[in-house]
Amino acid sequence: MKIPRSLTLIAVLLAASATASWCAPVNLNSADAATLAQQLKGIGAVKAQAIVDYRQKHGAYRSVDELAQVKGISQKLIDRNRADLRIDRAPTAAAPTRPPAKPSQHQ
Repeated sequence: MKIPRSLTLIAVLLAASATASWCAPVNLNSADAATLAQQLKGIGAVKAQAIVDYRQKHGAYRSVDELAQVKGISQKLIDRNRADLRIDRAPTAAAPTRPPAKPSQHQ
């Protein structure tokens, strides 16, 4: 029995779309720019690097909506990717710490 070419194409497309939907959500506090660009809709290399740069400068993201603070990231873009984003506090992405205060010289 020969399978029609159009039926084969449909099967391949369904398999590809099912695989894409099984991807785990991207953790904004640990993903690198390449992962962000590859996994998120409307996020290319430049925006992905801006997301990472913001995280490095300001510390871990506290919410997905904080992405709106990144230049070039709109609320519409956040909403389009919301289901594919998650926030886990990553030890390497913690907010910068301040040096301890110097003891007072006056007693």
